Amino acid sequence: MQKLLILQTGSTLPQLAARHGDFAAWFARGAGLGRGEFDVVRCDRGEALPAATRYAGVLVTGSASMVTERADWSERSAEWLARLVHADTVPVLGVCYGHQLLAHGLGGTVDWNPRGRQIGTKPLSRSAAARGDALFHGLDENFRAQTTHQQVVTVAPPGATVLASSALDPHQALRLGERAWGVQFHPEFSAGIMAGYIRGRSERLRSEGQDPQTLLRECGPAPAARRLLRRFVHLARSRRD
Repeated sequence: MQKLLILQTGSTLPQLAARHGDFAAWFARGAGLGRGEFDVVRCDRGEALPAATRYAGVLVTGSASMVTERADWSERSAEWLARLVHADTVPVLGVCYGHQLLAHGLGGTVDWNPRGRQIGTKPLSRSAAARGDALFHGLDENFRAQTTHQQVVTVAPPGATVLASSALDPHQALRLGERAWGVQFHPEFSAGIMAGYIRGRSERLRSEGQDPQTLLRECGPAPAARRLLRRFVHLARSRRD
């Protein structure tokens, strides 16, 4: 059984890392990957990008960095991911920063969301195109997902298909190739992790006119969105069989 590659683009808040581990651990848990079933490459720390064909699929994490900073490691990673998508040899799923990185590498535009920060457990709407999508098929027309981001894909890459949207972001999920997807929301987050982000950002949220206590009351499980990670792993491995 081939491993999955987790391309880690950043780290979580220290208080969350102490309790839940870092991003790679969240993805592994959410995707049902056991020890020895995945490798982690810290591209944000300059680790070399591997030959992706060694892996059944690639998962790209979120980050506190911004794609618009155009950091060297980020630009290299965007180019690497674009080559994977164009070659269509390995399935790819980018999450939050990973979603934006894919879109940027493929010719889309990433920028600050003019509608402001989105954070918390939010309702999303699945598009009609998602009904026939290999990853999103079977998802309810309306579902909940964990969100925390300020930048978004403002212009989707050429040929992209919108699979889900929210009130603040029309590009919450995109199909970016035959076997490549990006999601702005966080399927790897548990409700506890989501609540931890709201608490960790509480002062900033109040300064932006948001109420952390209301966000915490609204915070809860998002099982439909969370299942996408295991579905991606199943899809990636079945394509290798």
